[in-house]
Amino acid sequence: MDFQDRLQVEGMMIMGEGSWFRRISVLAIAGMVLAACQTASPPGSTANAVGSGAGQEVAVAAVSYAPASTGETRGYSELVMDLASGDELSSLNADAPRFPASLTKMMTLYLLFEEVEAGRYSLSTPLRVSATAARQPPAKIGLKPGSTITVEQAARALAVKSANDVAVTVAENIAGSEHAFTRKMTSKARALGLTGTRYVNASGLPDPRQVTTARDMARLGRALKLRFPQYGAYFRAKSFTFNGRNFRATNNLLGKVAGVDGLKTGHINMSGYNLVATARRGGKQRLVVVMGGQSEGARDEKVTALLEQSF
Repeated sequence: MDFQDRLQVEGMMIMGEGSWFRRISVLAIAGMVLAACQTASPPGSTANAVGSGAGQEVAVAAVSYAPASTGETRGYSELVMDLASGDELSSLNADAPRFPASLTKMMTLYLLFEEVEAGRYSLSTPLRVSATAARQPPAKIGLKPGSTITVEQAARALAVKSANDVAVTVAENIAGSEHAFTRKMTSKARALGLTGTRYVNASGLPDPRQVTTARDMARLGRALKLRFPQYGAYFRAKSFTFNGRNFRATNNLLGKVAGVDGLKTGHINMSGYNLVATARRGGKQRLVVVMGGQSEGARDEKVTALLEQSF
């Protein structure tokens, strides 16, 4: 266990069942201690490493920030971006820490697509399902321990159904464990300029340490769409079939709002209802992020309104 992990574990032990303020205080102190140690490390050491390529990992403080509210009071953020240029058209609380929920799976998919691009996987490569992956809570597609799912099936299941059992399967096959995979996720986040994001699981299931911002999710959504356009159909699909079962897309705007062609939904009680949506009309491309919607319907209405205004 490295120094970062010891700080995290020891901090959690100190916290026990304490208040949210004590939790943040303890972990923030641990983060400052780690930051001081990183500053003191010589150039080129692991503590000063910045993830900028495949296989590299970045040292991240235990908690450098956290949402100001708990699950009982969800923060709200939004951002509208010109997808082609990356220019921000409007925003509200875009840098406030938020819980990503299943928006997390955009990064899981990004790393999976990188594996295919690098030739380490093909779309037909089988991914082995562990007992750990199979017992993830819903949403899931019901993978069985010892079974396999192809890379293409996994990508479609993540994009359409947001399946947690598939997310862990991808993580374990690529990195050996979900923990190791999340280090790659955070390293890639830094490489992409997502300075307000830290991952501790591959699915987005509840964990107060897993945080992001609306601006970071906009940047990640844009990177995913522009770097891997060949997989655009996965995000446009309104359903996905696996082992004879049909799963409906979680993105309710597909086929209902003109021009919408993706991207990813997310919801846990801690976060409220999240959506990163992309759309194209008359040569214009837009990306809208809404985080912290009070309901699925309210989130969808807000994203639709922001799209209409931006076009």
